[in-house]
Amino acid sequence: MLGVYSDDVLASRSARSRKAVRQVPAEPDLVVETPEGYCGAVVAVGRTVVAGEQRDTVTLEDRFGRRREFPMLPASFLLEGELVTLVRPAPVPVAPAGPGRTASGSVAVAGVRAQVAKASRIWVEGLHDAALVERIWGEDLRIEGIVVEPLGGIDELEQLVRDFAPGAERRLGVLVDHLVPGSKESRIAATVTSPHVLVNGHPYVDIWQAVKPTALGIPAWPVVPRGVPWKDGVAAALGVSDPREMWRRVLASVNSYADVEVPLLRSVEELIDFVTA
Repeated sequence: MLGVYSDDVLASRSARSRKAVRQVPAEPDLVVETPEGYCGAVVAVGRTVVAGEQRDTVTLEDRFGRRREFPMLPASFLLEGELVTLVRPAPVPVAPAGPGRTASGSVAVAGVRAQVAKASRIWVEGLHDAALVERIWGEDLRIEGIVVEPLGGIDELEQLVRDFAPGAERRLGVLVDHLVPGSKESRIAATVTSPHVLVNGHPYVDIWQAVKPTALGIPAWPVVPRGVPWKDGVAAALGVSDPREMWRRVLASVNSYADVEVPLLRSVEELIDFVTA
């Protein structure tokens, strides 16, 4: 029916009088809301066939982990209160030929395929840690055949290491947040004594804090009062309503090793050297 009314004079005049709706790429972790009030983060962009025509779709995940798929129709989503049109993200540009550097600063090796995953592993505490490590060292790790796995916390680290059964050809590196003397994390790390396991860490409360404030365009990370979840407190202090949207901004601000603090760089580089030795 849309084609029947597309030349209507009044409809055209009304359309011209409205403010243009901004197009926003449906990048992973972008938090949007639908007109019926469903709020969620982008987890996938797909395509479906409706009435014989292909239509782009977006899958959103709410804070309870429930997922729903929506058609990416014009002016069908709210982004921080603004009516927007979601569109497919632009394809990642192909790097120009010739010598270059990876995001970690290593010399890029042209024409080398990712290796089949080795038995050795690097463990990190959560999904955000894994995403940040992938952002900087992903290319290097794929060439080495090393998989990074999120644990969801290290409270059961001693048992997890025993179950992993590390050995000379099955090494394990563990990246731990807030690994400082006297912390709970340092006491847990001390329970791991295998010579085939290296537990390394950084002093920051959360992996977010290992990103340089200047990369985000802020003078410093906010001080969060005791008793307030750190990520929630940071998002609130910076005027962001949803911590998932704050994380999307944090991750997007990291383009290379130069955007994160030295203690994190040192710890990850040592873990990579250990598991690939």
